[in-house]
Amino acid sequence: MDSRYDITPLYNQKWYAMRITYSREIAFKEYLDAQGIENFIPMRYEESYSGCKKCRKLVPVIHNLVFVYTPKKRLDTIKKELNDRLPVRYIMDREVNQPIVIPEKQMRDFIAVAGTYDEQLIWLDAATIAYKRGDKVRITGGLFAGAEGELTRIKGDRRVVVAIQGFMAVATAYIHPSLVEKIDPEQERTVLNKNS
Repeated sequence: MDSRYDITPLYNQKWYAMRITYSREIAFKEYLDAQGIENFIPMRYEESYSGCKKCRKLVPVIHNLVFVYTPKKRLDTIKKELNDRLPVRYIMDREVNQPIVIPEKQMRDFIAVAGTYDEQLIWLDAATIAYKRGDKVRITGGLFAGAEGELTRIKGDRRVVVAIQGFMAVATAYIHPSLVEKIDPEQERTVLNKNS
């Protein structure tokens, strides 16, 4: 670990949405990994042809986007250090002129689903998250166990949509009704009030 970074206030870690120019998100991820900083890039498999040979490779769902989990002070230091090689910028909340911070539970649920690289996932951008809002549910078994989202019918199948508000959402593959439980809105409010 590089001693130039202040790592004492680890309790101040938050998920920040970062923009990096010219599709250099993988280089930024490699840098963060080398520093031991948790990060996430939503990826999917894409088929391409090299000559007449078909190949599959993982590519970012949205280029130039990296989610980083670290204290803001540490991220500011990294931004200054990398400014010439890899210009990194916060994605800002224009209403309050502050970097966008993704809530911990929302990000963990998103990673639980998006991090599987399941080919049946359906990616939705912020503009198309106009789906009919369903019941808030928790997946109780299978590949996505523990993730919470909204039960929605997409392309004729029941799927659970896990969203990062304002950015993107991902819909799971078909979820059998026996693998989901409805989250009682009253119970959810109680949990949120306890965490406040």
